[in-house]
Amino acid sequence: MKRKQYPTDLTDAQWALLEPWIPPPRPGGRPRKTNMREVVNGIFYLTREGCTWRALPHDFPPWKTVYNYFEYWKRDGTWDQFLTALRRRVRSAAGRDPDPRVACIDSQSVKTAYGGEEVGTDGGKKVRGRKRHITVDTLGLLLAVVVTAANVDDARAAQKVFAQMPATDFPRLEVVQADNKYHNHELERWLRVHQRPYWVMVVSRPTGERRFIPLKSRWVVERTFAWLGRYRRLSKDYEHLPESSETVVKIAGIHHYLRRLSRNRVARSQRFRFEGHRPKQAA
Repeated sequence: MKRKQYPTDLTDAQWALLEPWIPPPRPGGRPRKTNMREVVNGIFYLTREGCTWRALPHDFPPWKTVYNYFEYWKRDGTWDQFLTALRRRVRSAAGRDPDPRVACIDSQSVKTAYGGEEVGTDGGKKVRGRKRHITVDTLGLLLAVVVTAANVDDARAAQKVFAQMPATDFPRLEVVQADNKYHNHELERWLRVHQRPYWVMVVSRPTGERRFIPLKSRWVVERTFAWLGRYRRLSKDYEHLPESSETVVKIAGIHHYLRRLSRNRVARSQRFRFEGHRPKQAA
C-alpha cells in the first residue's frame, strides 16, 4: 500500500488467511480493477471506527464501491463463509476440535439511531431499538447471529437462531446453555420437530443467591458482547435493515478472529500512555 496504514488495516499475514475465500470476479464484463484488500480494509475501518459510508477516507476505494461489496457478500453468503472458516481456524489453533460440543445463547438490547425496519421496545430494559441474539462456543466465537425488534421474546427469537444451526453444520453440538428466558416449552417442541440433536440447558444462580456469580461457561457470551462493543459501528444499531445489522456483527467477529490468528503488534513508541497530570511549577 502506498498510503499511510490505519490501525484496522490487514497485515500481510491476515490478508493471506482471508484472500483464498474472496469471491472471484463475475464472468463476462470488464475485468476487475478494484483492489479487494483495500475494499476489506475499508469495511473493517467503518466497522471499527464507526463512521458513515460516505465518510470513508478518500484513500480507500470509492465509498459506493465498498458498500456494494458489503451488500453483494451479504446476499451471497460470503461473510458467513469467512466467519465459519476463520472460527474453525481459531478453534484449531487453540487445540480444540473445529466443531464445538457446547454453545451458549443470549441477547443484547441496543438503541437504534435512525429507526429502520423491525424496531420495538424492550420493556424490561427500557430500550427502544433492536435485539442482537447470538450463539457462541465456549471460546466466545460466533456460531449464529439474529437481529430482531427489541420487543421480540428471546425464546421465540431463539428459533430463528437455531434455524441457522442445522445438525449438518454442527455435528458435535450437544447442549446450548442459556438463562431462564429460554425455559420455554414451545422452543423445546421446535427443537424436536426440526430434529436438532442438541438441547437447551437452563443455567441459573443457586436459590437465594443475589451476588454476581459466573455460571459455568455461560459467561463467555457476555464476554463476546464486550468484544463486539469495541467496534463503534455497534455502539447503536445504525442499519436500516436487520440483515445489515447481522452482517456488521459478523464482520466485527471476522476482524477479531483475524487479529487472534495473526497479531498486529503496535510498536511501543506508538502506544498511548497517560502519564498523569504534571505538578504546577512554582512561579
